[in-house]
Amino acid sequence: MKLAILSRAPQAYSTQRLRAAAEQRGHTVRVLNTLRFGIDLTQLEPDLQYRGRPLSDYDAILPRIGNSITYFGTAVVRQFEQMDVYTPNTANGISNARDKLRATQILSRHNIGMPATAFVRNRADVRPAIELVGGAPVVIKLLEGTQGIGVILAPQVKVAEAIIETLHSTKQNVLIQKFIAESRGRDIRALVVGDRVVAAMRRVANGDEFRSNVHRGGSVEAVELTPEYEQAAVRSAQIMGLKVAGVDMLEGNEGPLVMEVNSSPGLQGIEQATNLDVAGAIIDYMANQVAFPEIDVRQRLTVSTGYGVAELLVHGAADLVGKSLGESGLWERDITVLTLHRGTTVIPNPRKGVVLESGDRLLCFGKLEEMRSMIPERRRRRAKVRKLPKEPIPEG
Repeated sequence: MKLAILSRAPQAYSTQRLRAAAEQRGHTVRVLNTLRFGIDLTQLEPDLQYRGRPLSDYDAILPRIGNSITYFGTAVVRQFEQMDVYTPNTANGISNARDKLRATQILSRHNIGMPATAFVRNRADVRPAIELVGGAPVVIKLLEGTQGIGVILAPQVKVAEAIIETLHSTKQNVLIQKFIAESRGRDIRALVVGDRVVAAMRRVANGDEFRSNVHRGGSVEAVELTPEYEQAAVRSAQIMGLKVAGVDMLEGNEGPLVMEVNSSPGLQGIEQATNLDVAGAIIDYMANQVAFPEIDVRQRLTVSTGYGVAELLVHGAADLVGKSLGESGLWERDITVLTLHRGTTVIPNPRKGVVLESGDRLLCFGKLEEMRSMIPERRRRRAKVRKLPKEPIPEG
């Protein structure tokens, strides 16, 4: 796999670990400065320039887009998507996650547990909004905040009103959120890759600090998630349109409460806390998505968590050639063939007796991971997340 990591911080731990993990697995990898791309819209086919020259071909990209360049960064990722280069995190997914209000709106529509949240702009609406989320104390969050910056705990209604009024006067947009007292000073970060959590840690705030971010001096410890917490993390990432994400959750009395979904999660804290090769798990997942040598799976539509509509292209060397649909094993895998395309012929709802030929295209509905697992080269069992190497970032 030829991989490009889009990052403006080549010396950052996460960037170096991802690069090292890719090289250790025999992949070709380059770290490319996101701001040095030029989007070429002059040709019939979408293209990109890098440092003023035509970009060479890549199989996949891994975006590490910082807050300050979200607009340009997502435009670059979108152009790669137009060029059919694989990315685990789409431009739309990154944009959704980066906007705290939009993310909250999207997740709330899918019955994801979250702290009660309100968003208002008029001064007269602030007090009713505070009452709506349960009254003081409340947490006030800047929409553009990161690493705990712009998160304020207001102990009283009048204090909250004064803070919000001040922030509004500087043209800042803020969320008003219920303070979850039982989880004060601690939260859980789950690292989601594909359809599973590969590592999780609990972050504990330092002293009287209520924000548990490592950048605020918090400590971390490995944690085993219950199925309820793991499902909340995976569903949240998938709903946002992210295949690699850090999902932050509070431990509420009635279960997990999702706070944020991060599209460029840092790896240092969670790798050191869990001693797991999280960077390697990300690279392995991407390589599996890129390597479709015999059956080409093109995802068309995600209908629900893990399920969707996809097109299976039967290549000449595939084991399916010469087998009937009934013998193909698709139905046993809970995959329904909606339409068979053969040349210019379209066969809707094909019967199980239809024999498959090289070049057939099957439009199917089912579990996307099952459709991908039909590729012979892919290991049928999920690879365990490896231990962190003794030398995570090789010298030189």
